[in-house]
Amino acid sequence: MKATEPLTPTQDRRQRKAQQTRNALAAAAVELILERGLAATTVEAIAERADVTRRTFSRYFTGKEDAALDFVRGDGDRINALLRTRPAAEPPLLAYRRAVRAWLADQENPAHHLRPRMRRLLTLVDTEPALFAAYERIRVDAQEESIRIIAERLGTDDVRDMRPAVVVDAAAGVLTAALRIWARGGEGHDSGAADLAALVERAYDALISEAATAAADPSSEE
Repeated sequence: MKATEPLTPTQDRRQRKAQQTRNALAAAAVELILERGLAATTVEAIAERADVTRRTFSRYFTGKEDAALDFVRGDGDRINALLRTRPAAEPPLLAYRRAVRAWLADQENPAHHLRPRMRRLLTLVDTEPALFAAYERIRVDAQEESIRIIAERLGTDDVRDMRPAVVVDAAAGVLTAALRIWARGGEGHDSGAADLAALVERAYDALISEAATAAADPSSEE
């Protein structure tokens, strides 16, 4: 069946059921890791909490870390979907920034980062090597897709032309830095959506300011 063809009622029902199972496993992983700690949490316990089998878990996730951080993957997918809708005339960095802004401003489907317990989980990423590794894999996958989107916008090759990778690495790096500061409660921030959005905007302003300063400094050419 072609991707453009509408789903039949049976196919649509199966997709909804599969997504519900995935969400239940991801939620169970977060709950158990925050309750017991990463080391004491097993895949079997996650499957039991979600009321599915161990085999079912393996159809969705490679491990407990992957399941707990599924919200990171989901938000990366949403940012990329929004990036695809940005006007073609927008410069790539601005397009990425505005895609992130739209993601954080969505009231009907709030960013997963802003949901209960996610902030606590993000703080564990810096202290648990296995979680950090899973986080980096998910983040890199999302950025690779962003690079392909930017390359298409520029009408170029994302392998031979470094511009898409440079833009995405800078733009996504700013977002990652802002999320890390927010998760740690830095700069007096609380956990509100407006608070995170303002922090992200300041982070992008800082990037632009530094770039402008470097461009205006004659010594940078030496």
